[in-house]
Amino acid sequence: MELRDRNGLTEREFLEQYRAGDYERPSVATDMVIFTVTDTAEDNYRKLPEKELRILLIQRGGHPFLGQWALPGGFVRPVETTEQAAQRELREETGVDNVYLEQLYTFSEPGRDPRTWVMSCSYMALIDSSQVQVEAGDDADNAAWFQVSYRLLRESKELLEDGFIKTRQYELRLVNGDDMLTAVVERKITSTDTAYATEYAIVSNEGLAFDHAKIIACAIERLRGKVEYTDIALHLMPKLFTLTELQQVYEVILDRELLKAAFRRKVAHLVEETDHYTENAGHRPSRLYRRSWERI
Repeated sequence: MELRDRNGLTEREFLEQYRAGDYERPSVATDMVIFTVTDTAEDNYRKLPEKELRILLIQRGGHPFLGQWALPGGFVRPVETTEQAAQRELREETGVDNVYLEQLYTFSEPGRDPRTWVMSCSYMALIDSSQVQVEAGDDADNAAWFQVSYRLLRESKELLEDGFIKTRQYELRLVNGDDMLTAVVERKITSTDTAYATEYAIVSNEGLAFDHAKIIACAIERLRGKVEYTDIALHLMPKLFTLTELQQVYEVILDRELLKAAFRRKVAHLVEETDHYTENAGHRPSRLYRRSWERI
């Protein structure tokens, strides 16, 4: 016997008369925070080049936010999941596939897009810069890698009867040649005996489209958090690398210097040495390492 609802309808009868258009529905998009690490130009060939953390931005070729810089992304097609849409956008913008991809957060604040109600399912990708070929999509005038800086400006803490509210404001700075984009992003943590919540808000913004400063801030904090206890940084490395290069990558992500001995103890289980050495580097050859799949 078929089950009937309170209106006496079977599931088949209910679906036949259901009209999705009777309900307001959001559009769904994916926005990609694509990280890579590059070498800075170095005049002295005997000196190791410094590393820079960069993200890919596209310059919008149409309204809204015409001419402003934004994260790569687009609307999810009816035949794909949000993750498939993110993978498609990644291929279209960088030409790479099969890289580290992680869902960040769903940004659903009404009014975040002036066109209509748009929810963004954001993703973070990590790629080796040597494998990338950047191309602007059909709706973009330009695509470029921007150096990332994300630093604490001020913080405060308010005690509650059963917890606290901690507020931090960060300056986000993105630089590519003469183009410099800045924003101040506030992160508020409310913690009580029964609940915990994190909120992001854009205090000021110059040059970034939509609420993308908020998405970038969320991605940087996720990356910094996970680099402390996972092997996530290795997804930014080529197949072979020196321990000094790996330490530089950790340092540009965390935005602080690390003690060499302590760092090497920390990553010892993540890497294994090879019989290869650096060549034509202008200084004494260094041993090359690779990811250790057995010990991770």
